Amino acid sequence: MPELGKYAAEVLIAYAGSIAILVGLLVVTIRRGAKVRARLRQMEESRK
Repeated sequence: MPELGKYAAEVLIAYAGSIAILVGLLVVTIRRGAKVRARLRQMEESRK
């Protein structure tokens, strides 16, 4: 790991925040995809 000097805490907090945001977006995307897939399946079955 590179030497971060006196700003090590701030840099690590920024990295952690960025990773948390990315994980949050991933979770929201996966949950929404599942919800849309279920609605699409329901709509397709109702057309039969």
